[in-house]
Amino acid sequence: METKEKESAKEKSEKKISDIVGLLEALGHEETRGGEVFQQIRSAYSELDAPERQSLFSDIVERIEVRREQILPCIDRIVQWGPGDPNFSGLLADLRQCLVSPRLNIFRKMAQLPGGLKFMLEFRGDLISVQRFSKVNLRPLDADLVLLFEIWFQEGFLYLEEITLDSAYRQIELIKNSDLVHPMTSIEEMGKRLGKDRRCFALYHRLLPYEPVIFIEVALTKGIVRKITDILESRGTEGSERERDTAIFYSINNTQNGLSGLGMGKMLIGQVLDYLKKDQEQIRTFATLSPLPGFWENYLRPILEGNEHPFTLKRRDLPAYFSKKEMARIMARGEPEEAAKDDGERLSRSLLSILSGEEWVEDDLLRESLRRPLVKIAYHYITRERDARGRPLNPVANFHLGNGAIISQKDVNFLGNPSSRGLKESCGIMVNYIYSPSWLGQVRRSIRLLNRFEIKGIFSRR
Repeated sequence: METKEKESAKEKSEKKISDIVGLLEALGHEETRGGEVFQQIRSAYSELDAPERQSLFSDIVERIEVRREQILPCIDRIVQWGPGDPNFSGLLADLRQCLVSPRLNIFRKMAQLPGGLKFMLEFRGDLISVQRFSKVNLRPLDADLVLLFEIWFQEGFLYLEEITLDSAYRQIELIKNSDLVHPMTSIEEMGKRLGKDRRCFALYHRLLPYEPVIFIEVALTKGIVRKITDILESRGTEGSERERDTAIFYSINNTQNGLSGLGMGKMLIGQVLDYLKKDQEQIRTFATLSPLPGFWENYLRPILEGNEHPFTLKRRDLPAYFSKKEMARIMARGEPEEAAKDDGERLSRSLLSILSGEEWVEDDLLRESLRRPLVKIAYHYITRERDARGRPLNPVANFHLGNGAIISQKDVNFLGNPSSRGLKESCGIMVNYIYSPSWLGQVRRSIRLLNRFEIKGIFSRR
């Protein structure tokens, strides 16, 4: 009985997926009334669970694709003609037309329908989340979506808007609810982040005018800020406007996972930096105050536990980061001497015990004994640890260093975020990534769109 129920559930699941693929194929036909079919697709898709969506992506790749029999005649004609023949270029054009993915036409038509672009962004967000675990190569489907998004999101469809206290309540509330870097509990808290020296800028798409693609929060300060509490718990207005010579980007949030990897962050930082240079001529330094997610849970903790295989830093290397006095203080608070084979193992066990809690922050001697070693280890993590593709292992470091920012060890801030979340995430470490004055010129050369941006909602503050 149980086996039959499982078979029945599997058949129902397969039928749901097959029906959606059929609807997508129908949407690609010129005679199809797109609005009705799209609503059926969206409704059916919303009812799929994660495994079913992965199966749907696989079926789309297999069923909605250029067929071999469509390509072969074009290839045969090209083989018969030589490069010097006047018809050769035309044959190449025919081949290119044969190779165009039929999914592109479906997605183009979908994007023109109400809610279509938003659905496609969510669709790619789901695709990204399952792509690395899928046994089927889903890159062809992702490549189609990326091709269209790169056109739609970098060819004049975007505009920059400053969020101010005069902005619509809906806009302010949406920004407040979307900040995952430094979450807010009230709209009043968001109000404190808007003012003369607390700024917020969002990038919008013309087809999604009420939902930012990505937004950034900026503090105008005197010098580089190294603790997030100096921004979040301060009401701003420190010093005169002339003294505020630094722009600190302290929260960057991508609200559309479907746009991951398309360079929206680089574009936003470049445009905001360009605007602030013109609006606030006294600003000479542009830097971030960024979290270091995963430093404790995904990096230092596994090393201390002996799960060090993926990393260049090994547990046996840790004593070199500590002075004898620092080691003695830490081991005195941690594992008893008889519980470990040697000082290296005892140090690792002691660090694991101490850093797993939050009490060490209140212990002056312990805190000072950890300051220098943790900064050095974090700097190693940021600059030396790499993923399989040779990129910085930490995602935030990868984003900023990949954009062209620079960092030195003095830019790694001990207890930059002493909150409970900050301690669990990164032992309280925060990082200043520095964007040099020459960086904007480099971005301008690589993103010509910057010169054509429309800026809305920016009011004079002088």
